[in-house]
Amino acid sequence: MKVACIGAGPGGLFFATLLKRSRPDAEVVVFERNRPDDTFGFGVVFSDATLDAIDAADPVLSEALEKHGRHWDDIEVRVHGARERVGGMGMAAVVRKTLLSLLQDRARAEGVQMRFQHEVRDLAELDDFDLVVVCDGANSRFRTLFADDFGPTAEVASAKFIWFGTTYMFDGLTFVHQDGPHGVFAAHAYPISDSLSTFIVETDADSWAAAGLDAFDPSTPPGPSDEKTKGYLEALFREQIDGHPLVGNNSRWANFATRRARSWRRGTWVLLGDAAHTAHFSVGSGTKMAMEDAVGLAEALGETSHSVPEALEIYEQRRRPKVEKIQNSARPSLSWWEHFGRYVRTLDDPTQFAFHFLTRSIPRGKLAVRDAAYGDRVDGWWRQNHETPPLETPFRGGLLRLPSRRVTAGDELLTGTDGTAVPMVPFSAQSSGAGVWIDAPETEEGLPLALDQVRETAESGAPLVGVRGGTALTRVLIAEEARLGHGLPAAVIGAYDDDTATTLVLSGRADLVGGTE
Repeated sequence: MKVACIGAGPGGLFFATLLKRSRPDAEVVVFERNRPDDTFGFGVVFSDATLDAIDAADPVLSEALEKHGRHWDDIEVRVHGARERVGGMGMAAVVRKTLLSLLQDRARAEGVQMRFQHEVRDLAELDDFDLVVVCDGANSRFRTLFADDFGPTAEVASAKFIWFGTTYMFDGLTFVHQDGPHGVFAAHAYPISDSLSTFIVETDADSWAAAGLDAFDPSTPPGPSDEKTKGYLEALFREQIDGHPLVGNNSRWANFATRRARSWRRGTWVLLGDAAHTAHFSVGSGTKMAMEDAVGLAEALGETSHSVPEALEIYEQRRRPKVEKIQNSARPSLSWWEHFGRYVRTLDDPTQFAFHFLTRSIPRGKLAVRDAAYGDRVDGWWRQNHETPPLETPFRGGLLRLPSRRVTAGDELLTGTDGTAVPMVPFSAQSSGAGVWIDAPETEEGLPLALDQVRETAESGAPLVGVRGGTALTRVLIAEEARLGHGLPAAVIGAYDDDTATTLVLSGRADLVGGTE
Protein backbone atom coordinates (compact mmCIF):
# COMPACT_ATOMS: atom_id res chain seq x y z
CA MET A 1 0.00 0.00 0.00
CA LYS A 2 1.26 3.47 -0.88
CA VAL A 3 -0.06 6.45 1.11
CA ALA A 4 0.55 10.20 0.75
CA CYS A 5 -0.09 12.70 3.55
CA ILE A 6 -0.21 16.30 2.41
CA GLY A 7 0.81 18.34 5.44
CA ALA A 8 3.10 17.61 8.38
CA GLY A 9 1.00 18.95 11.20
CA PRO A 10 0.20 16.87 14.30
CA GLY A 11 -2.66 15.04 12.60
CA GLY A 12 -0.75 14.08 9.48
CA LEU A 13 2.39 12.99 11.32
CA PHE A 14 0.41 10.99 13.89
CA PHE A 15 -1.60 9.21 11.21
CA ALA A 16 1.53 8.39 9.19
CA THR A 17 3.17 6.91 12.28
CA LEU A 18 0.15 4.82 13.28
CA LEU A 19 -0.37 3.46 9.79
CA LYS A 20 3.29 2.61 9.24
CA ARG A 21 3.42 0.89 12.63
CA SER A 22 0.38 -1.27 11.86
CA ARG A 23 1.46 -1.94 8.27
CA PRO A 24 5.27 -1.97 8.10
CA ASP A 25 5.19 -2.95 4.44
CA ALA A 26 3.26 0.20 3.48
CA GLU A 27 5.04 3.12 1.85
CA VAL A 28 3.97 6.26 3.68
CA VAL A 29 5.15 9.66 2.40
CA VAL A 30 4.50 13.01 4.10
CA PHE A 31 4.72 16.10 1.88
CA GLU A 32 5.27 19.42 3.66
CA ARG A 33 5.94 22.74 1.95
CA ASN A 34 7.74 24.23 4.97
CA ARG A 35 11.00 23.26 6.65
CA PRO A 36 11.00 20.76 9.56
CA ASP A 37 11.40 23.45 12.22
CA ASP A 38 8.97 25.96 10.70
CA THR A 39 5.78 26.38 12.64
CA PHE A 40 3.33 29.24 13.07
CA GLY A 41 1.60 29.82 16.37
CA PHE A 42 2.97 29.06 19.83
CA GLY A 43 1.39 26.44 22.05
CA VAL A 44 -1.29 23.77 21.95
CA VAL A 45 -3.51 23.15 24.97
CA PHE A 46 -5.39 20.04 26.07
CA SER A 47 -7.79 18.97 28.77
CA ASP A 48 -6.47 16.05 30.84
CA ALA A 49 -9.83 14.33 30.44
CA THR A 50 -9.78 14.22 26.64
CA LEU A 51 -6.60 12.32 25.78
CA ASP A 52 -7.71 8.70 26.29
CA ALA A 53 -8.22 7.82 22.61
CA ILE A 54 -4.88 9.35 21.63
CA ASP A 55 -3.02 7.69 24.52
CA ALA A 56 -4.47 4.29 23.66
CA ALA A 57 -2.96 4.56 20.17
CA ASP A 58 0.36 6.09 21.21
CA PRO A 59 1.23 8.00 24.41
CA VAL A 60 3.42 10.49 22.50
CA LEU A 61 1.17 13.42 23.40
CA SER A 62 0.99 12.62 27.12
CA GLU A 63 4.74 12.09 27.16
CA ALA A 64 5.26 15.47 25.49
CA LEU A 65 3.00 17.18 28.01
CA GLU A 66 4.63 15.39 30.94
CA LYS A 67 8.26 15.98 29.94
CA HIS A 68 8.05 19.29 28.13
CA GLY A 69 4.70 20.88 28.93
CA ARG A 70 3.12 22.95 31.66
CA HIS A 71 0.21 21.69 33.77
CA TRP A 72 -2.40 23.58 35.77
CA ASP A 73 -5.70 23.08 37.51
CA ASP A 74 -7.13 26.60 37.74
CA ILE A 75 -8.68 29.01 35.27
CA GLU A 76 -8.38 32.69 36.12
CA VAL A 77 -10.62 35.49 34.84
CA ARG A 78 -9.30 39.03 35.14
CA VAL A 79 -11.75 41.92 34.78
CA HIS A 80 -12.44 45.29 36.42
CA GLY A 81 -9.22 45.04 38.45
CA ALA A 82 -10.28 41.74 40.07
CA ARG A 83 -9.17 38.15 39.58
CA GLU A 84 -11.64 35.27 39.86
CA ARG A 85 -10.32 31.70 39.93
CA VAL A 86 -11.97 28.31 39.56
CA GLY A 87 -10.19 24.98 39.96
CA GLY A 88 -10.69 21.40 38.91
CA MET A 89 -10.04 22.05 35.22
CA GLY A 90 -7.02 19.77 34.72
CA MET A 91 -5.27 21.18 31.63
CA ALA A 92 -1.82 21.20 30.06
CA ALA A 93 -0.01 22.86 27.16
CA VAL A 94 3.19 22.38 25.21
CA VAL A 95 5.14 24.36 22.63
CA ARG A 96 3.80 23.45 19.21
CA LYS A 97 7.30 23.17 17.74
CA THR A 98 8.28 20.72 20.50
CA LEU A 99 5.26 18.52 19.82
CA LEU A 100 5.95 18.54 16.09
CA SER A 101 9.60 17.61 16.65
CA LEU A 102 8.59 14.63 18.80
CA LEU A 103 6.02 13.52 16.23
CA GLN A 104 8.61 13.82 13.46
CA ASP A 105 11.00 11.63 15.48
CA ARG A 106 8.24 9.06 16.03
CA ALA A 107 7.37 8.99 12.32
CA ARG A 108 11.00 8.77 11.26
CA ALA A 109 11.62 5.86 13.63
CA GLU A 110 8.75 3.92 12.03
CA GLY A 111 10.11 4.45 8.53
CA VAL A 112 7.81 7.23 7.32
CA GLN A 113 9.34 9.22 4.45
CA MET A 114 9.14 12.97 5.11
CA ARG A 115 9.69 15.38 2.24
CA PHE A 116 9.98 18.88 3.66
CA GLN A 117 10.09 22.01 1.48
CA HIS A 118 8.11 20.02 -1.05
CA GLU A 119 4.79 21.46 -2.17
CA VAL A 120 2.71 19.21 -4.40
CA ARG A 121 1.94 21.30 -7.45
CA ASP A 122 1.45 18.64 -10.09
CA LEU A 123 -1.39 16.25 -9.19
CA ALA A 124 0.23 13.62 -11.39
CA GLU A 125 2.77 13.26 -8.58
CA LEU A 126 0.03 11.56 -6.55
CA ASP A 127 -1.35 9.27 -9.24
CA ASP A 128 0.33 6.09 -8.02
CA PHE A 129 -0.75 6.47 -4.37
CA ASP A 130 -3.51 4.21 -3.08
CA LEU A 131 -4.60 6.80 -0.54
CA VAL A 132 -4.11 10.57 -0.30
CA VAL A 133 -4.72 12.13 3.12
CA VAL A 134 -5.33 15.89 2.90
CA CYS A 135 -4.15 17.36 6.20
CA ASP A 136 -2.85 20.74 5.07
CA GLY A 137 -4.73 22.84 7.60
CA ALA A 138 -7.70 25.19 7.83
CA ASN A 139 -6.75 26.96 4.60
CA SER A 140 -6.37 23.68 2.71
CA ARG A 141 -5.50 24.20 -0.95
CA PHE A 142 -6.72 20.74 -1.93
CA ARG A 143 -10.06 21.10 -0.15
CA THR A 144 -10.59 24.22 -2.25
CA LEU A 145 -9.27 22.59 -5.42
CA PHE A 146 -11.85 19.79 -5.11
CA ALA A 147 -14.62 21.90 -3.60
CA ASP A 148 -17.25 20.24 -5.79
CA ASP A 149 -16.48 16.90 -4.13
CA PHE A 150 -15.83 18.00 -0.54
CA GLY A 151 -18.46 20.75 -0.39
CA PRO A 152 -16.63 22.98 2.10
CA THR A 153 -18.41 25.74 4.05
CA ALA A 154 -17.14 28.37 6.46
CA GLU A 155 -18.95 30.45 9.08
CA VAL A 156 -16.76 33.49 9.67
CA ALA A 157 -16.93 35.15 13.09
CA SER A 158 -17.19 38.92 13.37
CA ALA A 159 -14.54 39.20 16.11
CA LYS A 160 -10.91 39.80 15.19
CA PHE A 161 -8.09 37.78 16.76
CA ILE A 162 -4.30 37.71 16.67
CA TRP A 163 -1.83 35.16 18.07
CA PHE A 164 1.24 36.27 20.05
CA GLY A 165 3.46 34.83 22.73
CA THR A 166 4.83 36.64 25.78
CA THR A 167 7.73 36.14 28.15
CA TYR A 168 5.38 36.90 31.06
CA MET A 169 4.67 33.59 32.79
CA PHE A 170 1.00 32.98 33.44
CA ASP A 171 0.42 30.19 35.96
CA GLY A 172 -2.55 28.65 34.15
CA LEU A 173 -5.24 29.39 31.60
CA THR A 174 -6.01 33.07 32.09
CA PHE A 175 -8.57 35.30 30.42
CA VAL A 176 -7.71 38.99 30.61
CA HIS A 177 -10.34 41.60 29.72
CA GLN A 178 -8.94 45.09 29.18
CA ASP A 179 -11.05 48.16 28.48
CA GLY A 180 -8.92 50.64 26.55
CA PRO A 181 -9.30 54.02 24.82
CA HIS A 182 -10.65 52.44 21.63
CA GLY A 183 -12.75 49.61 23.02
CA VAL A 184 -12.51 46.32 24.86
CA PHE A 185 -9.73 43.83 24.12
CA ALA A 186 -9.36 40.39 25.68
CA ALA A 187 -6.54 37.86 25.86
CA HIS A 188 -6.56 34.07 26.17
CA ALA A 189 -3.22 33.26 27.80
CA TYR A 190 -1.53 30.14 29.12
CA PRO A 191 2.03 28.92 29.82
CA ILE A 192 3.63 26.60 27.26
CA SER A 193 7.20 26.32 28.60
CA ASP A 194 9.41 27.64 31.39
CA SER A 195 9.94 30.90 29.51
CA LEU A 196 6.97 31.54 27.23
CA SER A 197 3.18 31.88 27.34
CA THR A 198 0.68 31.92 24.50
CA PHE A 199 -1.17 35.25 24.29
CA ILE A 200 -4.17 35.35 21.89
CA VAL A 201 -6.00 38.68 21.71
CA GLU A 202 -9.56 39.24 20.49
CA THR A 203 -11.60 42.36 19.91
CA ASP A 204 -14.57 43.52 17.88
CA ALA A 205 -14.14 45.00 14.41
CA ASP A 206 -15.09 48.55 15.51
CA SER A 207 -12.52 48.65 18.33
CA TRP A 208 -9.89 47.15 16.02
CA ALA A 209 -10.48 49.84 13.39
CA ALA A 210 -10.74 52.66 15.96
CA ALA A 211 -7.31 51.66 17.31
CA GLY A 212 -5.86 51.91 13.80
CA LEU A 213 -4.92 48.25 13.71
CA ASP A 214 -6.26 47.69 10.20
CA ALA A 215 -3.15 48.98 8.41
CA PHE A 216 -1.20 45.70 8.08
CA ASP A 217 -1.41 44.19 4.58
CA PRO A 218 -2.92 40.69 5.04
CA SER A 219 -1.65 39.66 1.60
CA THR A 220 1.93 39.80 2.86
CA PRO A 221 3.49 36.32 2.50
CA PRO A 222 3.61 34.25 5.72
CA GLY A 223 6.37 35.20 8.12
CA PRO A 224 6.34 38.89 9.13
CA SER A 225 4.27 39.93 12.14
CA ASP A 226 2.12 43.02 12.58
CA GLU A 227 4.52 45.23 14.53
CA LYS A 228 2.09 48.13 14.98
CA THR A 229 -0.40 45.83 16.68
CA LYS A 230 2.37 44.32 18.79
CA GLY A 231 3.32 47.74 20.16
CA TYR A 232 -0.29 48.77 20.75
CA LEU A 233 -1.13 45.60 22.70
CA GLU A 234 2.09 45.71 24.72
CA ALA A 235 1.06 49.16 25.92
CA LEU A 236 -2.60 48.22 26.47
CA PHE A 237 -1.80 45.10 28.51
CA ARG A 238 1.36 46.45 30.15
CA GLU A 239 0.12 46.09 33.74
CA GLN A 240 -1.36 42.64 33.07
CA ILE A 241 1.96 41.27 31.81
CA ASP A 242 4.21 43.32 34.10
CA GLY A 243 5.79 45.17 31.17
CA HIS A 244 6.98 42.00 29.44
CA PRO A 245 7.18 42.07 25.63
CA LEU A 246 4.95 40.22 23.23
CA VAL A 247 6.61 37.77 20.86
CA GLY A 248 5.52 37.60 17.23
CA ASN A 249 5.44 34.58 14.92
CA ASN A 250 3.52 35.29 11.74
CA SER A 251 1.23 37.26 14.08
CA ARG A 252 -1.50 39.03 12.13
CA TRP A 253 -5.20 39.72 12.62
CA ALA A 254 -7.80 37.31 11.28
CA ASN A 255 -11.43 36.29 11.71
CA PHE A 256 -11.99 32.77 12.97
CA ALA A 257 -13.84 30.51 10.53
CA THR A 258 -15.74 27.43 11.66
CA ARG A 259 -15.16 25.05 8.76
CA ARG A 260 -17.22 22.07 7.74
CA ALA A 261 -17.37 19.86 4.66
CA ARG A 262 -20.35 18.12 3.12
CA SER A 263 -18.13 15.09 2.56
CA TRP A 264 -14.67 14.26 3.86
CA ARG A 265 -14.08 11.81 0.99
CA ARG A 266 -13.29 11.99 -2.71
CA GLY A 267 -12.59 8.54 -4.06
CA THR A 268 -9.32 7.55 -2.39
CA TRP A 269 -8.72 11.08 -1.10
CA VAL A 270 -9.77 12.04 2.43
CA LEU A 271 -9.71 15.13 4.66
CA LEU A 272 -8.22 15.04 8.15
CA GLY A 273 -7.97 17.62 10.94
CA ASP A 274 -8.47 21.32 10.23
CA ALA A 275 -8.77 20.60 6.52
CA ALA A 276 -12.08 18.86 7.33
CA HIS A 277 -13.32 20.82 10.36
CA THR A 278 -12.46 23.54 12.84
CA ALA A 279 -13.84 24.54 16.26
CA HIS A 280 -13.15 27.85 17.99
CA PHE A 281 -9.80 27.93 19.77
CA SER A 282 -11.46 28.94 23.06
CA VAL A 283 -12.38 25.26 23.52
CA GLY A 284 -8.84 24.11 22.67
CA SER A 285 -9.77 21.15 20.47
CA GLY A 286 -8.05 21.64 17.10
CA THR A 287 -4.93 19.51 17.60
CA LYS A 288 -6.86 16.99 19.70
CA MET A 289 -9.46 16.50 16.98
CA ALA A 290 -6.78 16.13 14.30
CA MET A 291 -4.94 13.47 16.29
CA GLU A 292 -8.21 11.67 17.07
CA ASP A 293 -8.99 11.75 13.33
CA ALA A 294 -5.61 10.09 12.78
CA VAL A 295 -6.51 7.32 15.23
CA GLY A 296 -9.92 6.83 13.61
CA LEU A 297 -8.56 6.71 10.07
CA ALA A 298 -5.78 4.27 10.97
CA GLU A 299 -8.27 2.00 12.75
CA ALA A 300 -10.70 2.04 9.81
CA LEU A 301 -7.91 1.14 7.38
CA GLY A 302 -6.88 -1.71 9.67
CA GLU A 303 -10.41 -3.09 9.71
CA THR A 304 -10.99 -2.95 5.95
CA SER A 305 -7.54 -3.28 4.42
CA HIS A 306 -9.10 -4.73 1.24
CA SER A 307 -10.96 -1.52 0.32
CA VAL A 308 -9.74 2.04 0.84
CA PRO A 309 -13.09 3.67 -0.08
CA GLU A 310 -14.90 1.46 2.44
CA ALA A 311 -12.38 2.36 5.13
CA LEU A 312 -12.83 6.06 4.39
CA GLU A 313 -16.60 5.69 4.68
CA ILE A 314 -16.25 3.98 8.08
CA TYR A 315 -13.81 6.69 9.24
CA GLU A 316 -16.19 9.50 8.35
CA GLN A 317 -19.26 7.76 9.78
CA ARG A 318 -17.51 7.31 13.13
CA ARG A 319 -15.69 10.59 13.40
CA ARG A 320 -18.18 13.06 11.98
CA PRO A 321 -20.74 12.85 14.85
CA LYS A 322 -17.99 13.31 17.44
CA VAL A 323 -16.53 16.29 15.59
CA GLU A 324 -19.93 17.89 15.10
CA LYS A 325 -20.65 17.51 18.81
CA ILE A 326 -17.47 19.46 19.61
CA GLN A 327 -18.29 22.10 16.99
CA ASN A 328 -21.79 22.52 18.38
CA SER A 329 -20.50 22.81 21.94
CA ALA A 330 -17.93 25.38 20.77
CA ARG A 331 -20.59 27.62 19.22
CA PRO A 332 -21.80 29.20 22.51
CA SER A 333 -18.17 29.92 23.41
CA LEU A 334 -17.47 31.51 20.04
CA SER A 335 -20.67 33.54 20.37
CA TRP A 336 -19.59 34.74 23.81
CA TRP A 337 -16.36 36.09 22.36
CA GLU A 338 -18.27 37.90 19.62
CA HIS A 339 -20.20 39.79 22.34
CA PHE A 340 -17.68 40.02 25.16
CA GLY A 341 -17.31 43.83 24.92
CA ARG A 342 -20.94 44.24 25.93
CA TYR A 343 -20.49 41.87 28.86
CA VAL A 344 -17.44 43.77 30.11
CA ARG A 345 -19.31 47.07 29.93
CA THR A 346 -22.61 45.92 31.46
CA LEU A 347 -21.68 43.20 33.96
CA ASP A 348 -19.72 45.42 36.32
CA ASP A 349 -19.51 42.93 39.20
CA PRO A 350 -16.41 40.72 38.66
CA THR A 351 -18.07 37.73 40.32
CA GLN A 352 -21.05 37.75 38.01
CA PHE A 353 -18.93 38.53 34.95
CA ALA A 354 -16.61 35.59 35.63
CA PHE A 355 -19.57 33.28 36.26
CA HIS A 356 -21.22 34.47 33.05
CA PHE A 357 -18.00 33.72 31.17
CA LEU A 358 -17.36 30.32 32.73
CA THR A 359 -20.95 29.15 32.19
CA ARG A 360 -21.02 30.00 28.49
CA SER A 361 -20.72 26.23 27.93
CA ILE A 362 -20.54 24.69 31.44
CA PRO A 363 -23.59 24.95 33.77
CA ARG A 364 -23.28 25.79 37.43
CA GLY A 365 -23.62 22.20 38.62
CA LYS A 366 -20.62 20.97 36.63
CA LEU A 367 -18.52 23.90 37.83
CA ALA A 368 -19.47 23.07 41.42
CA VAL A 369 -18.39 19.45 40.93
CA ARG A 370 -15.00 20.63 39.68
CA ASP A 371 -14.59 23.27 42.39
CA ALA A 372 -17.17 23.18 45.19
CA ALA A 373 -15.63 26.20 46.90
CA TYR A 374 -16.11 28.29 43.75
CA GLY A 375 -19.76 27.24 43.55
CA ASP A 376 -20.22 28.26 47.18
CA ARG A 377 -18.59 31.65 46.53
CA VAL A 378 -20.95 32.43 43.67
CA ASP A 379 -23.98 31.28 45.67
CA GLY A 380 -22.76 33.40 48.58
CA TRP A 381 -22.43 36.44 46.33
CA TRP A 382 -26.06 36.06 45.22
CA ARG A 383 -27.33 35.56 48.78
CA GLN A 384 -25.40 38.60 49.95
CA ASN A 385 -27.30 40.69 47.40
CA HIS A 386 -30.69 38.95 47.50
CA GLU A 387 -30.85 36.90 50.76
CA THR A 388 -32.48 33.91 49.00
CA PRO A 389 -31.33 31.30 46.45
CA PRO A 390 -31.61 32.44 42.81
CA LEU A 391 -34.79 30.63 41.81
CA GLU A 392 -36.51 31.55 45.08
CA THR A 393 -35.65 35.24 44.81
CA PRO A 394 -38.69 37.48 44.22
CA PHE A 395 -38.71 39.41 40.96
CA ARG A 396 -39.30 43.17 40.99
CA GLY A 397 -39.37 45.00 37.66
CA GLY A 398 -41.34 48.22 37.22
CA LEU A 399 -44.89 47.39 38.29
CA LEU A 400 -44.30 43.63 37.97
CA ARG A 401 -44.11 41.58 41.15
CA LEU A 402 -43.54 37.82 41.13
CA PRO A 403 -42.64 35.65 44.15
CA SER A 404 -39.80 33.74 42.45
CA ARG A 405 -37.86 33.39 39.21
CA ARG A 406 -39.75 30.31 38.02
CA VAL A 407 -42.73 30.92 35.72
CA THR A 408 -45.10 28.95 33.51
CA ALA A 409 -45.83 30.19 30.00
CA GLY A 410 -49.05 30.11 28.02
CA ASP A 411 -49.90 31.98 24.84
CA GLU A 412 -51.68 34.76 26.72
CA LEU A 413 -50.22 34.61 30.23
CA LEU A 414 -46.96 34.25 32.08
CA THR A 415 -47.80 32.83 35.48
CA GLY A 416 -45.74 32.98 38.67
CA THR A 417 -45.53 30.22 41.27
CA ASP A 418 -48.25 31.90 43.37
CA GLY A 419 -50.68 32.21 40.45
CA THR A 420 -49.87 35.85 39.68
CA ALA A 421 -50.41 36.29 35.94
CA VAL A 422 -48.75 38.69 33.52
CA PRO A 423 -50.67 39.25 30.25
CA MET A 424 -48.57 38.42 27.16
CA VAL A 425 -49.13 39.22 23.49
CA PRO A 426 -47.21 38.42 20.29
CA PHE A 427 -44.85 41.07 18.99
CA SER A 428 -47.26 41.87 16.17
CA ALA A 429 -50.10 42.63 18.59
CA GLN A 430 -48.45 44.79 21.26
CA SER A 431 -50.78 46.49 23.72
CA SER A 432 -50.23 48.74 26.70
CA GLY A 433 -49.15 46.99 29.89
CA ALA A 434 -48.71 43.56 28.35
CA GLY A 435 -45.50 41.61 28.06
CA VAL A 436 -44.36 40.77 24.53
CA TRP A 437 -43.52 37.37 23.11
CA ILE A 438 -40.55 37.25 20.77
CA ASP A 439 -40.02 34.02 18.88
CA ALA A 440 -36.36 33.05 18.70
CA PRO A 441 -35.07 31.81 15.33
CA GLU A 442 -33.74 28.30 14.74
CA THR A 443 -30.44 29.69 13.46
CA GLU A 444 -28.38 32.77 14.21
CA GLU A 445 -29.06 34.07 10.71
CA GLY A 446 -32.52 35.04 11.93
CA LEU A 447 -31.28 37.00 14.94
CA PRO A 448 -31.18 40.51 13.38
CA LEU A 449 -34.97 40.51 12.94
CA ALA A 450 -35.54 39.30 16.51
CA LEU A 451 -33.11 41.87 17.92
CA ASP A 452 -34.92 44.63 16.02
CA GLN A 453 -38.14 43.40 17.66
CA VAL A 454 -36.48 43.68 21.07
CA ARG A 455 -35.53 47.29 20.34
CA GLU A 456 -39.02 48.19 19.17
CA THR A 457 -40.53 46.45 22.19
CA ALA A 458 -38.29 48.42 24.55
CA GLU A 459 -39.19 51.67 22.80
CA SER A 460 -42.89 50.86 23.17
CA GLY A 461 -42.58 50.76 26.96
CA ALA A 462 -43.51 47.09 27.38
CA PRO A 463 -42.77 45.80 30.90
CA LEU A 464 -41.29 42.45 29.89
CA VAL A 465 -40.01 40.37 26.99
CA GLY A 466 -40.72 36.65 26.87
CA VAL A 467 -38.42 34.65 24.60
CA ARG A 468 -39.62 31.28 23.32
CA GLY A 469 -38.86 28.82 20.53
CA GLY A 470 -35.57 28.71 18.65
CA THR A 471 -32.51 27.18 20.29
CA ALA A 472 -30.96 27.52 23.73
CA LEU A 473 -28.35 29.87 22.26
CA THR A 474 -30.68 32.10 20.22
CA ARG A 475 -33.08 32.45 23.16
CA VAL A 476 -30.26 33.57 25.43
CA LEU A 477 -28.85 36.05 22.90
CA ILE A 478 -32.27 37.69 22.55
CA ALA A 479 -32.78 37.81 26.32
CA GLU A 480 -29.34 39.39 26.76
CA GLU A 481 -30.16 41.99 24.14
CA ALA A 482 -33.26 42.90 26.14
CA ARG A 483 -31.60 42.91 29.57
CA LEU A 484 -28.14 44.27 28.78
CA GLY A 485 -28.90 46.36 25.72
CA HIS A 486 -32.20 47.93 26.73
CA GLY A 487 -32.68 47.33 30.46
CA LEU A 488 -35.83 45.34 29.69
CA PRO A 489 -36.64 42.32 31.92
CA ALA A 490 -36.56 39.01 30.08
CA ALA A 491 -38.18 35.63 30.65
CA VAL A 492 -36.64 32.67 28.83
CA ILE A 493 -38.95 29.76 28.10
CA GLY A 494 -37.66 26.25 27.50
CA ALA A 495 -37.17 22.80 29.00
CA TYR A 496 -34.80 23.93 31.76
CA ASP A 497 -33.93 21.87 34.80
CA ASP A 498 -33.19 23.65 38.07
CA ASP A 499 -29.42 23.70 37.48
CA THR A 500 -29.72 25.31 34.06
CA ALA A 501 -32.40 27.72 35.28
CA THR A 502 -30.20 28.72 38.22
CA THR A 503 -27.29 29.27 35.84
CA LEU A 504 -29.36 31.56 33.64
CA VAL A 505 -30.43 33.73 36.57
CA LEU A 506 -27.09 33.78 38.41
CA SER A 507 -25.21 34.72 35.25
CA GLY A 508 -27.53 37.59 34.37
CA ARG A 509 -28.74 35.98 31.17
CA ALA A 510 -32.40 36.00 32.25
CA ASP A 511 -34.65 37.42 34.95
CA LEU A 512 -37.25 34.65 34.77
CA VAL A 513 -37.07 31.06 33.55
CA GLY A 514 -39.90 28.68 32.80
CA GLY A 515 -41.58 26.03 30.73
CA THR A 516 -44.85 25.86 28.87
CA GLU A 517 -48.23 24.80 30.23
